[in-house]
Amino acid sequence: MRHDTRLAPAPLPTRRSCPFDPPADYRRLREQDPVSRLAFPDGKAGWLLTRHGDVRAFLADDRFSSDRARASLPVRGVAIRPVEPEERAGMLITMDPPEHTRYRRMLTRYFTVRRMRALAPRIEQIVSDHLDAMERDGPPADLVPAFALPIPSLVICELLGVPYADRAAFQGWTSTLLRLDVAEADARAARLALLDYMHALVVAKRARPDDALLSELITREDAEDALTDEELAGIGRLLLVAGHETTANMLALGTYTLLSHPGARDALRAHPEGVPCAVEELLRYLTIVQFGIVRVAKEDVEIGGQQIRAGETVVASLAAANRDPGQFDRPDALDLAREPSQHVAFGHGVHQCLGQQLARVEMEVAFPALFRRFPTLRLAVPPAHIPLRDDMLIYGVHALPLTWG
Repeated sequence: MRHDTRLAPAPLPTRRSCPFDPPADYRRLREQDPVSRLAFPDGKAGWLLTRHGDVRAFLADDRFSSDRARASLPVRGVAIRPVEPEERAGMLITMDPPEHTRYRRMLTRYFTVRRMRALAPRIEQIVSDHLDAMERDGPPADLVPAFALPIPSLVICELLGVPYADRAAFQGWTSTLLRLDVAEADARAARLALLDYMHALVVAKRARPDDALLSELITREDAEDALTDEELAGIGRLLLVAGHETTANMLALGTYTLLSHPGARDALRAHPEGVPCAVEELLRYLTIVQFGIVRVAKEDVEIGGQQIRAGETVVASLAAANRDPGQFDRPDALDLAREPSQHVAFGHGVHQCLGQQLARVEMEVAFPALFRRFPTLRLAVPPAHIPLRDDMLIYGVHALPLTWG
């Protein structure tokens, strides 16, 4: 075990040379200093993990806390740090067991593979409706507002019981929460506005329950473990934000990637039986959680031969782990026929993404349908004009102008 304080901490790598690849500095760190000293914007120092094995071990290690109120953040931004009790209720991604376990146990039953697969026919209809609208309106079209954003937004709204008519409001609040340049006052206002919205919706569901998820959580029979309105609002906010923002960016960035790799695009269209593997490869290759997962050591811990001291913040780079040649053959190649792998695009351990099966179904339906409907789909602007989401916590594109025919 070593603890080399002579190494100067460096900021998190953020500069990309290719829109589909993580920063090149991750490769150097993974090879030369895989458990490296990391400088945080608040002036503190912690650690950065870049090897696949170290990242998986870290994410499964209960000696690290997910309570972000105790952590330094790897990039400037305050929107992912709920501190006040009213903001923290129901936010299970910032909780440790047993508090986290209680929420996770309640919710897992609603996001099983079987339940998510049962949504496929409705998702197919939603996708078809949006393709019809794109075809009717004619080229060019911006894929983000026309296809990538509304599909997961409508799906999660129907699943939760959130009025889709309110999408402009909650998408606006979400965008503010994910921006890196947002002022603290604006971020807090967006958090509270979204929380107030969900709280009002919970109150309405208590009065008039329906058959959607929020009402199921309200009317569940286990009265001893009943959720408060504050908890329900926090859970609803988390699921609403995560349920549309991540998949929307995978659909847009994934389409951009496939258009930039014509061989992969043609393989996707020619081999529908290979779509599940193709989706897993896109998840690995793109890894849109671009700044990693943050946790705090609850005690002294050794990772990769390096000693992490209690109270230090550790960042696990999912993007670096998913390009580790020690785990993946030709990791920088997009290979849609790659056998299913232990990628960490959805995280790992007890906090692994709750909605991952829903995201898979949405992508498995949407990507093939898009390229079947528009076989000549192509960029409507030069690649240099595609605005990338370098300024957001979730990576992707702000817009994707396309044409066809």
